[in-house]
Amino acid sequence: MGETPHRSAHAGTGGHAVTQGHERSAGASARVAEAPVSTRTPHDDDHGLGGGGGLPRARAFGAERAFRGVTLAAGVTVLVVIAAIAVFLVAKAVPALRANSANFWTFEGWFPNDDPPTFGIGALAFGTLLTALLALLVAVPVALGIALYLSHYAPRRLGTALGFVIDLLAAVPSVVFGLWGRDYLVGPVADLSAWLNQYFGWIPIFGDGPYGNSILLGSLVLAIMVLPIITSLSREVFLQTPTANEEAAIALGATRWEMLRTAVLPYGRPGIIAAVMLGLGRALGETIALALTLGSTYAISFNILANGGNSIAANIANRFAEANETGRGALIASGLVLFAITLVVNITARAIIYRRREFTESAA
Repeated sequence: MGETPHRSAHAGTGGHAVTQGHERSAGASARVAEAPVSTRTPHDDDHGLGGGGGLPRARAFGAERAFRGVTLAAGVTVLVVIAAIAVFLVAKAVPALRANSANFWTFEGWFPNDDPPTFGIGALAFGTLLTALLALLVAVPVALGIALYLSHYAPRRLGTALGFVIDLLAAVPSVVFGLWGRDYLVGPVADLSAWLNQYFGWIPIFGDGPYGNSILLGSLVLAIMVLPIITSLSREVFLQTPTANEEAAIALGATRWEMLRTAVLPYGRPGIIAAVMLGLGRALGETIALALTLGSTYAISFNILANGGNSIAANIANRFAEANETGRGALIASGLVLFAITLVVNITARAIIYRRREFTESAA
């Protein structure tokens, strides 16, 4: 009986506290209910609709759109320029082709200044392709060997120094290569031609002389000119090979050459093809060097040792000054053929690289 008032007092106090707690909770709920509800989302803040970083993000988004527009305009401009070149060549070549009294594709002579004019692209296209292919036949193995040595055999400092020296060869003007080939390389090539004819004359390409400015001389000069391009690009491709692929081959017991053959070369095959095609494009369009080293004759012959040979670009350089209006149109028509050959080569290279893309994707 004596403890009842004490319990009642505590009970009263507790009831009062509970009552105050309910009142505070009700007040807080009322304030939350009265507060405005925000409809912004983090996605809205990213686009500059709210938040402290909205304005910089909006500027970045605008800069990205501007850059995309500039790159698109640049790509379209390149296509327009290529189309304009093609239209110009066709417009200038059509009058000469109409006046031509010979078959433009098979005739081997070049007499556009005569009356009636007779000219053909047969011998020039043959010489262009033959010199370019021989140049690649000489340059590609040497370039790949140098690239593999610089990337996987040579010490880092030596490889960097030698790579820099090889890259400098690409900066040498083509006229320097042409003069060097005409004045200094022609003697050794003539001796080499005589030796090849003496011991391998039974092969049609190593026929009799006279030996001098020839397809062989022009091809060797072209090989030296395209060597830096193929070497530099191949070296960069080989250096991009994932280290895990190389270490996996070594861990399985492969020698260094087996590692290169199974890990490095398959991975870099698309890059090698691209490098070779770039070198081929350089060889097809070379002008001054071939104009100084070829014999300037119009005949289809597989004898690469005899004095003779010609190419489309070299013929344009040699004949443009003396050409009349029809002759200039004929030269432009031959340039249109060279333009088409180069375009076909580039398209073929892109198709090959696209089909070989699985090497890069599997390595990644």
